[in-house]
Amino acid sequence: MSREELELLAVSIREYLIDTVAKTGGHLSSNLGVVELTIALHRYFDLPEDKIIFDVGHQCYTHKILSGRAADFANLRQLDGLSGFPKQQESDFDLFDTGHSSTSLSLLAGLCAARDLQGKSYRTVAVIGDGSMSGGLAYESLNNLGASKTKAIVILNDNEMSIDKSTGGFENHLGKLRVSKGYYSFKKKVSRGLERIPAVGGGMMRGLTKVRDSLKYALVDGILFEELGFTYLGPVDGHDIEALLDHLKLADACDGPVVLHVITKKGKGYRNAENNPDVFHGTGPFDKLTGKQLKKPAELSFSEHFGNKLIELAEKDPAITAISAAMIDGTGLRPFARQFPERTFDVGIAEQYAVSFAAGQAKAGMKPVVAVYSTFLQRAYDQLLIDVCLNNLPVVIAIDRAGNVGGDGETHNGQFDISYLDHMPNMTVLAPRDGQELSSMLEYALSLGGPCAIRYPRGTATTLPFPHIPVGKGAQVLAKGNDCEIWAAGNMMQTAAQVVEGLRAKGIDAGLIDPRILKPLDETALTASAVRTRMIFTMEDNVQAGGFGEKVAARLCNTNVPVRIISWPDAFIEQGTTQQLRDRYGFNKDELIERIVALVENQA
Repeated sequence: MSREELELLAVSIREYLIDTVAKTGGHLSSNLGVVELTIALHRYFDLPEDKIIFDVGHQCYTHKILSGRAADFANLRQLDGLSGFPKQQESDFDLFDTGHSSTSLSLLAGLCAARDLQGKSYRTVAVIGDGSMSGGLAYESLNNLGASKTKAIVILNDNEMSIDKSTGGFENHLGKLRVSKGYYSFKKKVSRGLERIPAVGGGMMRGLTKVRDSLKYALVDGILFEELGFTYLGPVDGHDIEALLDHLKLADACDGPVVLHVITKKGKGYRNAENNPDVFHGTGPFDKLTGKQLKKPAELSFSEHFGNKLIELAEKDPAITAISAAMIDGTGLRPFARQFPERTFDVGIAEQYAVSFAAGQAKAGMKPVVAVYSTFLQRAYDQLLIDVCLNNLPVVIAIDRAGNVGGDGETHNGQFDISYLDHMPNMTVLAPRDGQELSSMLEYALSLGGPCAIRYPRGTATTLPFPHIPVGKGAQVLAKGNDCEIWAAGNMMQTAAQVVEGLRAKGIDAGLIDPRILKPLDETALTASAVRTRMIFTMEDNVQAGGFGEKVAARLCNTNVPVRIISWPDAFIEQGTTQQLRDRYGFNKDELIERIVALVENQA
């Protein structure tokens, strides 16, 4: 294509993305921001022979369109449809299955080391956003990749956003680089001018090296990348295809690692997304003209219940603080941040730092609450275990998006947190069934004086018609059953209640218990349950291995009461609505009733 045709292609792709994502939902603003950059990458490099790694991968929609998957976008993020992230099984153009941030540079470094050892010559590129550069793993990678002297290109996609606006010292450094074009323009003109002088031009260039470096540091405070061993190019307009192609050619000509700094605008070309890039970072279906969401829940979400209760508690207790890893809006903390800005800490995409930072606050007498998605808390396992639990510090972890999350698929499902939290000494684990119970559990957690995690799902917090009792009273026996009793953790209570109703309609005397506190388990209530019933079932929105059900079964292994576990299988669960996936994996209401009836009757 000619340059003009490439620009028309960018317009067409933007229109297609807006039309498609308006129907399916997805990551819109980040993808609109990298249209020209992705076109330039596909134009310059020989894909898939050359290798491109997208950090996180949520900005890969144009990449998928250009690699032959445009027709599949009608099923974006749907059951058995096109993934919203790179997916190896979809195409050879997708090098890794990704979904978490700050990993691309480590993958790139390993790929380059293997290529060099094997004597191959394909080119390698990583596209990483400025938000992802706030993650510690990115710095570890820069340190090693720069020292390796291997040929690699790092494209820093700088849009001043992760999900919320980027924060921290690195963002300040990029701010200085963004205004440093004058230095690079001046350097280029001086170099060209001296090279034209016969005989003495080259010597003058060498003699001016120290002057050049002094000027560089005077105009740009600390060239971080060059100190780490990279050649730094940019900043370049990320929406100018011709400039991008020119800079890719320059980067490719370098023998060692290169950082190409690209300035883009999140939501580019769609006014609603440009004005509200955080809202359209990950969006459900919306009206294309107004930008308004098509489905507005009538009830509050779990995240909103959490945020509202935290404000209420913080108004009474000045020791309470809120900590987020670039998820102020997603975790429901925005109203808290407006009311208590001095007590709100957004640390960027740095979950490990967030947890250790909270431990430091707790040691000094504060009551920090870390709000984080379940899938991202996995990155801070060691800090939870050592900095928080070993020191027995009063840090509350508010685990949003626990269990199945739907359209984001394997990398975002929070189905492992019960398993990795349960074996941590000193940790208390709570699982609310609805918004009212979440509010009570948050207050209880802040009163414990030790580590506590509250796990709750994505979406509407439908209030269940059960009597409310104080959280510290242990498991709540809602109904006793002679034939069987179901212990249902957290958001599985609604399904469990429907199952019990269906079992009773079929003549099965079934009971229902809300454990509420998953750790420490209410062993008195569990023992009483084993005495009065013939069979126990557990239900949880977690994998079986190391989960709530296995813990119950272990406690009852010396009794004659069989335990049957209902959970997600020990596998990565694909994308789709939660209900579709429960249907597929056999724990919707009707199938559960049939399974339990068969097992109870066989036990009789």
